[in-house]
Amino acid sequence: MAIYRGAVSLAPVAWNRDGLTAERAAPDVRTGVLALQGDFLEHEISLRRLGAEPVDVRLPHDLDGIDALIIPGGESTTMGNLLDQHGLREPLCRLAAEGMPVWGTCAGMILLAKTLAEGRPEPLGIMDITVRRNAYGRQLQSFETELDVPALGEGPMTAVFIRAPAVVAMGESVETLAALSDGAPVAVRQGNALATAFHPELTTDTRFHRYFMEMAAHALSRAGGA
Repeated sequence: MAIYRGAVSLAPVAWNRDGLTAERAAPDVRTGVLALQGDFLEHEISLRRLGAEPVDVRLPHDLDGIDALIIPGGESTTMGNLLDQHGLREPLCRLAAEGMPVWGTCAGMILLAKTLAEGRPEPLGIMDITVRRNAYGRQLQSFETELDVPALGEGPMTAVFIRAPAVVAMGESVETLAALSDGAPVAVRQGNALATAFHPELTTDTRFHRYFMEMAAHALSRAGGA
């Protein structure tokens, strides 16, 4: 596994939620958002800007018929406990293993990891990454920076980091989509699983949401042709 260390000191957070006009429609993908805790509403706003109607996922039957799932930012220990209390852990892991695209942002990245540096909460083990929680400091150390993400096309995107986790190791099959200036990966992909240490849903840039929906559309087309 590749090992990453280091830290950065960047600009404080100053995002806004203006400009919520509709954009060019994204692929026709039924996208669920885990709505147990955290900023799931912000993800739903981003999806609606792309013309999609998100599905709230709170119970196992909410997973029926969705094509992809977003696990939002929030409090990873609370979210992990709620996954177990609501009986979502097993069906979510099974669907991901069967190829359903899953995207985790911030706390969602923590939950998608195979292992955590702190050993808790119990992650889902969907991605071959080791993650450290709160790696860039507490709430007051939140920051934003411009990231180049070639997979999203030309032009940098503003990335908002709030009590952000860090990928400290990852397997050979994991691809880095974006990294900080010190080389630390902050957006990674492994097959149909995607994780970002930052919060694309807290800006008006919907390119990551479109990218995820295009991932899901591609997975659907491959499944249909199998």
